[in-house]
Amino acid sequence: MSIHRPGVRIVPIHGKTPKIHESVFIAPGCTIIGDVEIGEGSSIWYNCVLRADVFTIRIGERTNVQDGSVLHCDPPRPGDPEGSPLEIGSDVLIGHMAMCHGCVIEDRGFVGLGAIAMNKSVIGSDAMLAAGAMLTEGKVMEPRSLWAGRPAKPMKELTDAAIMGMRAGVMHYAENAKHHAEALANSPT
Repeated sequence: MSIHRPGVRIVPIHGKTPKIHESVFIAPGCTIIGDVEIGEGSSIWYNCVLRADVFTIRIGERTNVQDGSVLHCDPPRPGDPEGSPLEIGSDVLIGHMAMCHGCVIEDRGFVGLGAIAMNKSVIGSDAMLAAGAMLTEGKVMEPRSLWAGRPAKPMKELTDAAIMGMRAGVMHYAENAKHHAEALANSPT
């Protein structure tokens, strides 16, 4: 079943068409290209680009990718037979204008506003890459850690309160996506 998503460009390429669960909220202005899969209850906010033209992008359930973010990947090639797919778990928060490129974000990971996560880097579960930080190629953030800076370095272990705040953010975006979907359905074109 095809869902009508006004103002959204969903582009098949190289024989690959994005697979998007019917419950996913995708805001106008987004472009989703190629071998992308997005799980139940996730949300892709205004003017994001998810471009899986050379390899795969996988997004779990209840994950939100906020306004203006760019997601991409790199293919396998000589010297790098594994390539750099983009793998994003469930209950992940990706802040406005973040760039996630060929990295892994484990369940409940957090990418701050304007942060960059590069090829083969890993953001562990319940870990936070601070706003404006740049996680360079191959760096691995342990679960529950906070990294900041350019290049990002470990700062501290996150408290239970900080982790609960991130989980509240996931619930907020899931609920807010429903309100935006309703508002868009009822707004004049």
